Amino acid sequence: MAEQDTTTARAGFLRRVWRFIASPSGIFSLGFLVAAGFAVGVMFWGGFHWALEMTNREEFCIGCHEMRDNVYAEYQGTIHQNNRSGVRATCPDCHVPKDWGPKMIRKIQASKELYGHFISQSIWTEEKFEDHRIDLASNEWARMKKTDSKECRNCHSFEFMDFTFQENRAADNHQKALDDGMTCIDCHQGIAHNLPANYLDAYRDVVAKLEADGVIEPQTKDVAAAKSEIEEYLGSK
Repeated sequence: MAEQDTTTARAGFLRRVWRFIASPSGIFSLGFLVAAGFAVGVMFWGGFHWALEMTNREEFCIGCHEMRDNVYAEYQGTIHQNNRSGVRATCPDCHVPKDWGPKMIRKIQASKELYGHFISQSIWTEEKFEDHRIDLASNEWARMKKTDSKECRNCHSFEFMDFTFQENRAADNHQKALDDGMTCIDCHQGIAHNLPANYLDAYRDVVAKLEADGVIEPQTKDVAAAKSEIEEYLGSK
């Protein structure tokens, strides 16, 4: 009986709250209500944006041991972490789009990673992480290939590269990539992290699937063939 009374009281309270929200106000002016609604909206949007940006920090990314003990450890000492200019590319710079729409899609996709951390523990140990490394890498390769390596090109652009200031090898590679319509991820799959075994075969499979699905245009030159040509060219110098 007491439980029924509690339920009835709760339902009555909710009805009163809804009636207060839905009914025209006899106390506050329309201007006041509009201003209050605007202020609440601003505070909500500010809080939402603040929470979103808090999850775009390196400290947040390495808050779980899977990232801290594996990919973050590999990132230490790379050119994107430590260099002469002190300009760094952190986790979100490479793995989270800057545009709002794609960023929100990526955040929604990240909910699966939370499931993997708290529930399935699919990459909980170093051994499990290594077992899934090629799948994790393939997911990122596919994402970057679909966007023409957009996160790379937030900082690097063929259009503004002066090849005369680059080392011979870098200049030759970039010129060939530009001529062959390649994108950054075609050659830089392991720029900040260890590459899995048979990574090149896995990358070619990623590209082939994207082409078969009509997501990208067929490449005029196979990645492995392009790399081989570059190596032969450099070896002849």
